[in-house]
Amino acid sequence: MKKGLLLILICILLQSGAYALEGHVAKNSMSDVVVYSNDKGKFGLKDKQDNIITEADYQKIIRLGKTSWIIQKRNKFGIMDCDGNFIIKPQYRNAERILEKFVKLGNDNDFGIYDEHGNIVVEPEYSKINILFGGMFLTYKNYKYGVVDMQGNKLIDNVCDDIYMPQPNIMRVEYQGRWYEIEQVAADTLTLPDDIKNIKTNANFKITELITNPVPAAGYSAVTATDYFLKLFSSISPAYEETIDELMLSKGADTVNIFMRASWIPKFPFTYVKNYYRNVRTPNNGPLSDVKKELMQQMNETEQ
Repeated sequence: MKKGLLLILICILLQSGAYALEGHVAKNSMSDVVVYSNDKGKFGLKDKQDNIITEADYQKIIRLGKTSWIIQKRNKFGIMDCDGNFIIKPQYRNAERILEKFVKLGNDNDFGIYDEHGNIVVEPEYSKINILFGGMFLTYKNYKYGVVDMQGNKLIDNVCDDIYMPQPNIMRVEYQGRWYEIEQVAADTLTLPDDIKNIKTNANFKITELITNPVPAAGYSAVTATDYFLKLFSSISPAYEETIDELMLSKGADTVNIFMRASWIPKFPFTYVKNYYRNVRTPNNGPLSDVKKELMQQMNETEQ
């Protein structure tokens, strides 16, 4: 009986930790408050009469939409309203403001998109989320890509090996080893419809299957140890860029406002190794994916 009550209590605490103010409306609005700082370089909120709303206890306070603030307390990010109450408690290591009204929060595999009220726009279940043209988000989960719109609708499930947009009205998708190009012919910016499964019958879109890296009919080139070395070496730069982003850029919540601090230096080698390993073992579009595909082609050719 005691164990059951303890489990119920833990569940209640976990639920309340993410959203502390469900249904609450702040008394103050953005126009009623100002950000101030103390002699230690930390920030807080005051009203227009110079009354302190929150003590200067935050490393960063960044405007989010028209009602809220992204806050950093020590090395954790969350969302706060204009009364100084937590909408989302500071519990995430990474934060990035998007389009001034959304924020991406996450640690490793729990990235999600939230609005200024703390409502979930994109579920916090992804290892990466990036913005695309046409009001869409590119999501990455279990080494597969998908697309979600700004209303949280899943337009493409996380089943694709790669997705990118070479132009605002064109999306290229790799699915089961084949590349497809989706072009919205009647617009300058691609906006995928909710009924993406029926897109082939939609006159506004043109779908083309692409042939990339054609292989000569007679034989294949040899895959040597040098190929593996070069591919492994090629992952150094992406891993370095991801490490810099994780330790410094995404820590700023707003990439316009970045403070260089020495505290990230001891974390660099560990974060770099993690990102490098993750890049190398990515099965679909990592540095060794082309080598793996070429080996598979050679094996299939040999069997035939």
